Amino acid sequence: MSAETAPLLRVVKGDPTPEELAALVAVVAARGAAAGPAPAARRSAWGDPARATRPVHAHGHDGWRRSAFPR
Repeated sequence: MSAETAPLLRVVKGDPTPEELAALVAVVAARGAAAGPAPAARRSAWGDPARATRPVHAHGHDGWRRSAFPR
């Protein structure tokens, strides 16, 4: 069988009624439609555009010195 004609579901045990088979197909189709696209990969902190913004400088005595230390 080619990929185009291969069945999506195959009953390997038992003898389901047409109603049971239709319910199974509906559940599988709904699960596939609800999955949606995969989440995007997280951006590393190195490429974060917020790193390009200027930090707030410390005010007051020795403000220039304290501005170099992380908070």
